[in-house]
Formats: sequence, structure tokens, C-alpha cells
Amino acid sequence: MTRLRVRLHIPQYYLQEPIISQMISHYQLTVNITGAELDKNTNEQGCFDIELEGSMSHINSCLTYLESLNLKILGKSSPDGDSWHC
Repeated sequence: MTRLRVRLHIPQYYLQEPIISQMISHYQLTVNITGAELDKNTNEQGCFDIELEGSMSHINSCLTYLESLNLKILGKSSPDGDSWHC
């Protein structure tokens, strides 16, 4: 199992879409939301700090899916090299 932490920016036009639910069901990942900035009355994007856990191939497929939606995905290597963090 691999863990990956990223910050996911979701544009306003996707805020009503079940993107995180699809990450879980379609890519067999465990998704832990560790932080979020979201206002239901906003016309801005939402931001989620998430930790993905699963096989590396499933995580890569999920990231490809997110990129196909043109979502902004941020992350950087942690100092100890065991995961990712924002």
C-alpha cells in the first residue's frame, strides 16, 4: 500500500460533482480529507487536502483521471521522503 498526500483544487463548476466519491469507488482508494476550504455560497474553487491510500497503480490512475478534469493538484516531497504533503 502506498500513501500520497496532495492538495486538490476543485473549480466551482465541479463542486456539485461526486469527484471524491468516484476516487474511492472507481480507483479502490481510501481517501482521508485532512483539510478543506469550501463555502457552499461561493463562486470560487474548493480546496481539499487529501491523503490517498492504495496501490500505486490505482493512485496513478486516479491522478490521471483528476488531471483529465483539468483539476489543479499540488504536493511536494516530505523531508523524510515517506509521503507527500502540501
